[in-house]
Amino acid sequence: MLAPRLLERPSRIPNPRTVRAATKRRIVRNSRARYEGVGRIMASLMVVLALLMSYVVLTSSFTGRSYAVAKASAQREALQEETMRLDDRLSSLRSDDRLAGLAAQMGMREPQRFAVVRIEPPRIARARARFPMLSSLAGFFVPAIAHE
Repeated sequence: MLAPRLLERPSRIPNPRTVRAATKRRIVRNSRARYEGVGRIMASLMVVLALLMSYVVLTSSFTGRSYAVAKASAQREALQEETMRLDDRLSSLRSDDRLAGLAAQMGMREPQRFAVVRIEPPRIARARARFPMLSSLAGFFVPAIAHE
């Protein structure tokens, strides 16, 4: 019985399209499998490179900020020295002995009697607003510190 079956004509493939598609899928899968190792190596190298680049960026950022802090502290010290120098000069210019010497050079002397003089502030003519409603609305936009 086996012998007659071998002699028979092979039966047709029921759906040749699926066989053709399966063949194409297998070819594509095998060609992709050839480069799978290379792809994995490239991906791992990219991850390592990204980590190294982030380390370099963080290190350079840290170095730049430490330089900025050093520069700011040097500038602060310079400003403190200048403030101390200016305070000394101001105190020497305000000294009573110096002011008395300058007053004597200009011919000034102590007054015989003291008088209190009150000066009234000058009267300022106020212009009336053409549209009093608008000026009252404008008062809402004036900062609170200006009213004091």
